[in-house]
Amino acid sequence: MSIISLGTRIAAVLVALTGIATAQQANTMPTNPYLGLMTAAHDHAKAHGAPTPVLSPVDATLLSANPSVDIAQLHKAGFQVVPWTTNDPEKMRALINLRVDGIISDRPDLLRAVVKEEAAAHPSDAAYFASFDISAHRGGRGLRPENTLPSFESGLDQLSTTLETDTGVSTDHVSLIWHDQFYSPQSCRRADGAPYTLESRVYLRDISSTEAQRTFICDKLHTQFPDQKNDLALSPVSVAFAQHEHLISPYVPTYVEQLFRFTAFYVDYYRNGPGKSLPHASERAANAAKVRFNIETKILPLPNDEPGKPLPTATGEPTTNHTVDPQTFVTTLAGAIARNHMEDRAEIQSFDFRTLILTEEQFPKIPTYYLTASPKMLSTEFVPAALRQTTPANPQRSGAN
Repeated sequence: MSIISLGTRIAAVLVALTGIATAQQANTMPTNPYLGLMTAAHDHAKAHGAPTPVLSPVDATLLSANPSVDIAQLHKAGFQVVPWTTNDPEKMRALINLRVDGIISDRPDLLRAVVKEEAAAHPSDAAYFASFDISAHRGGRGLRPENTLPSFESGLDQLSTTLETDTGVSTDHVSLIWHDQFYSPQSCRRADGAPYTLESRVYLRDISSTEAQRTFICDKLHTQFPDQKNDLALSPVSVAFAQHEHLISPYVPTYVEQLFRFTAFYVDYYRNGPGKSLPHASERAANAAKVRFNIETKILPLPNDEPGKPLPTATGEPTTNHTVDPQTFVTTLAGAIARNHMEDRAEIQSFDFRTLILTEEQFPKIPTYYLTASPKMLSTEFVPAALRQTTPANPQRSGAN
């Protein structure tokens, strides 16, 4: 199915469900766009027996002087709100005071400390803090190079309740874990020592999972994270797992099913392996045994786009999609989740609502997270008119399921 026909079908489904599409609405933003979006998302998910979706907005839309995301309103309607990406402890406190349901952070260690302090200060809200989601962004990239086995190990060491990550799809239809559509030379180097530059960049869509793990080592440090380290002495589980999987380095690109295996390996390492006598071993094993996976499909969120066609971004600079189509994303990622029986521990998130709609239709056991940036991302420039037609100014619903 082409992307164009897919976008048309999805729009038709949402319009039919909500029954509020008008030509006038196509040219205006709803008064309550986030509630409207989530109402439409809920109705679609419910129609297919899928769980109520979660809203995951950028934290600035909650913390500005005139916040565009009304948490109380969304909670009243039955929606959870988990913002991204907050690294400053005071902002974490401010979000917690708003009673968000979790926070995605590059520094899960700082977030856990703040949550512990706030829980001690508010004993009457014990149930809220017990369910609070501490999500390690890209494995917790403030401490280790992002989206690598050592970063996921660090996230687990910090007792994160969720590992957040990103995916593309390889030539052999494997859900490769990486944030960009290509392996960035700022983060990765060639294993054979040959130069690797932006001009010679390799897109995930153009390489197999096996070749990616033979070609790249993604252990470069980023100056924006002064506490980031790549010392393998800090990542003993990753080292042991790399040996077990015959990887050339713990820092080779990984993929979703391998991350599932790594997490199980981490549990065994602290329950029965070399780490069982170390401090916090039982606590680490118990947490990793139930940790969740919040996995993003990295595809630009515009319908009717074509590979290589320039598309607008939030910054106004043109970019391009060099990925597989939404259906292939869903078949690959959701398929990996289902094959590993991880539907009760994994959710699919995206700025591209096409992949979320397909997940709800075809893999209804997997929860969905609707990622949003600025309110502008809900306007005609970034969101298909047909989808905005499903977001009324004052949506009415009987409550989330």
